[in-house]
Amino acid sequence: MIILTFQLLQLHGPQDQLIDINPDQVVSFRKPRAEGHFPKGIRCLVSTVDGKFSTVTEDCETVRARLEAAKNAR
Repeated sequence: MIILTFQLLQLHGPQDQLIDINPDQVVSFRKPRAEGHFPKGIRCLVSTVDGKFSTVTEDCETVRARLEAAKNAR
């Protein structure tokens, strides 16, 4: 029997909703370049392998630390 497990990273969206992201699917993240294109409070854009992105209220340094922690927890 093979058991697959993975840990989802929980981040927060613009209206404080929880966003579950698979750390293995994250390809990049960056700070928003311009004000006004995203809801107020967005501090980081997280891009995934499927070409989509999530806007989160955590800053990119926090996202980086949490991604590394999730990958090291295996």
